[in-house]
Amino acid sequence: MLAQEGRAHHPRTRRAVEWLLREQEPNGAWFGRWGVNHLYGTGAVVPALTAAGVPVSHPAIRRAVGWLESVQNDDGGWGEDLRSYREESWVGRGVSTPSQTGWALLALLAAGERGGSAVERGIAFLTAAQREDGSWDERHFTGTGFPWDFSINYHIYRQVFPLMALGRYVHGQPPAGRNGD
Repeated sequence: MLAQEGRAHHPRTRRAVEWLLREQEPNGAWFGRWGVNHLYGTGAVVPALTAAGVPVSHPAIRRAVGWLESVQNDDGGWGEDLRSYREESWVGRGVSTPSQTGWALLALLAAGERGGSAVERGIAFLTAAQREDGSWDERHFTGTGFPWDFSINYHIYRQVFPLMALGRYVHGQPPAGRNGD
């Protein structure tokens, strides 16, 4: 948000960027809190980093892209099971959902991967899963209040995040900041 407000070079923003870079998991993902889980974290962090001026060539961004590509499901979407909060073997694994596919696509698009096969397959998943009325259905919980103890089905997640991803795919990324940062 600070970068979007033209404060990408503010000391607080720079400290936040450094913190995010330190928090990256060895596999290339970031832990998520309000959405399940590493797909949510990575889907939020990569766009934030690039908006704050971290180049898409940065090793952290490239590791995130590699991780997202490695956990993409055969159907072209992404999904992560709630069990990922307790069992490392579930990190980045689960049934594909529209919201989680949206998160992965937001990260990949921010990382400059618009023409990549992972993005193309993810877009195909979203368009195939879209209902006739333009919405998406999602049976699995993709939100969390307290990991494992309190899961949430945010009904808006399955609408907003796929739509954001499709919009950024069609129209491109938003500008890095008001002052061209």
